[in-house]
Amino acid sequence: MYILRIVAVVLVLASVGHTARADDPSPETMQAANELFSLLSANTMEQLTGQMAAAIWPQVEKQARADKIDDTTIAELRAEYQRLQLAFATSAMKDAPPIYARHFTAAELRELIAFYQTPLGAKSLREMPQAMSEFASTLLPRLQDLQLQTRQNFERILHEHGYGK
Repeated sequence: MYILRIVAVVLVLASVGHTARADDPSPETMQAANELFSLLSANTMEQLTGQMAAAIWPQVEKQARADKIDDTTIAELRAEYQRLQLAFATSAMKDAPPIYARHFTAAELRELIAFYQTPLGAKSLREMPQAMSEFASTLLPRLQDLQLQTRQNFERILHEHGYGK
C-alpha cells in the first residue's frame, strides 16, 4: 500500500513530458528539483494519505469489528494509521528531488514548476491525489488476485520440480 501512495504522488509530478538524464545533478538542478517538490504542500500529502486510508480502511475496520474491537479503539487505530501513512509519505518524498534532478535538467524542472503554478497545474495538484486514490482503489482487488495467482503458479512450478507438497 505504501508503494501505491508514493507512485500516486510521483505520477502527479511525472505527468508532463520526457526526461533528460543527468548523472551528477548541478546545484542549480537540485535547487529547481527542491523547488518543484515544495509545491507539494503538507495539505496535498494529507489529502493523498487520507484518501488512501479511506479506500483501505473499510477492510481494516471490518476485521476490527469482527474481532469485537470497540468504536473508540477503532477510531484511535484509524488516527494512528493515518498519522503513520502521512509520516511515511512525507519522509519518502524527501528522496524524490535528487531523483528528479538526475532525470530532468534545471530548465525542464523550471518548466514543470511554471506549469504547476498555472491554473491547470494548481488544479492537477489538488485533483490528482483524489484521482490517483480512486485509481489505486481499483488496483486493490486486482493485486489480491495477482498475489493469489502468483502463489498458485509458483506452488505448481515448485511441485512440478519436486519441491513442496
